[in-house]
Amino acid sequence: MERIPYGRQHITDEDIQEVVKVLKADYLTQGPKIAEFEKAFADYIGVNYAVAVANGTAALHLSALTLGINRNSRVITTPITFIASANCVIYCGGQIDFVDIDEHTFLLDLDKLEEKLALKPPGYYQGVIPVDFAGLPLNTEYLYNLAKKYNFWILEDSCHAPGGYFNNSNSEKVFCGNGKYADLSIFSFHPVKHIATGEGGMITTNNEKFYNKLQLYRIHGVTKQPELMEENHGGWYYEMQELGFNYRLTEISGALGISQLKNADKRLERRIQIAEKYDRAFKDTSIITQHSPKHFANAYHLYIILVNNRLELYNELRKYNIHTQVHYIPVHLQPFYKKLGWKAGDFPVAESYYNRCLSLPMYPSLSDEEQQYVIDKTLQIVK
Repeated sequence: MERIPYGRQHITDEDIQEVVKVLKADYLTQGPKIAEFEKAFADYIGVNYAVAVANGTAALHLSALTLGINRNSRVITTPITFIASANCVIYCGGQIDFVDIDEHTFLLDLDKLEEKLALKPPGYYQGVIPVDFAGLPLNTEYLYNLAKKYNFWILEDSCHAPGGYFNNSNSEKVFCGNGKYADLSIFSFHPVKHIATGEGGMITTNNEKFYNKLQLYRIHGVTKQPELMEENHGGWYYEMQELGFNYRLTEISGALGISQLKNADKRLERRIQIAEKYDRAFKDTSIITQHSPKHFANAYHLYIILVNNRLELYNELRKYNIHTQVHYIPVHLQPFYKKLGWKAGDFPVAESYYNRCLSLPMYPSLSDEEQQYVIDKTLQIVK
């Protein structure tokens, strides 16, 4: 069997043709494709505004700036996420805190979050960054009710979950990143994600004020809009009104994103089929899988299992050319965060999860034969 990775981009001939068109056109950056991609993505998610940026980390950083994070800010996130979810707070000089995960969903434990919030006066924590981990949506309706009670904003990290949703208390579908409950949401277009643009990210919101800020921060804090400028010396004139960054997405990536978006539902459907087959295979075994609550639709960026012999399974699968991955090393156990005072034992559920977790191959072009091979070898080794 040829090498089977844990994730892989799926690029079609149509995708390639759209990129070639841009390479033959007038603009490679700051052209019309970015606005077209933003509009198409906003429509897909069901949100008013979308701002395309260089990558998911840039999306987090600009969102943190827009929300006003500074040295007096205290923000909570989950320890089981990629480090960028926490780093964006540090970039802005803020203080990051963590709440342990739920042992069944692997998401931020909302009961433990409320316990932590109740120990301090409302507003003590300025924000919460929940993560729709592995593709499973967090109950942002519940989180929103906590936000109203304890006075904090919500920045939803939806990098794993475009197309994921849950049914709220009114039986409405709430898609990840649609802004119904979160102030801002972010997505990544890294190659192994649902939509691949090489690198790339998107910020979504229903808040026009935030939208305008994000556009400014994305391009050096510079504007050329006459109605916004303090002076106007002519058609060449621009003003730097904020300290921004060069976090633009290229026209090449925008064209690829537009093309990828056209088949996003089909690729999501295939991910769900793969997950269902894994579920059936592991149902009556010692292997533990992520629990998706009723009325929650998992977008399955990852398919994660928990086993007691994780290192052995990881090494043995590689001998069969099956390459798995671990998502993630708890953020608080990284050397940088240990220097800030975090230590082993602070979040026992997250640490227990880390000691047993493994991400199996999950991508739309994974064939039935390849998946069955992964299942057979996994069961053989776990037994």
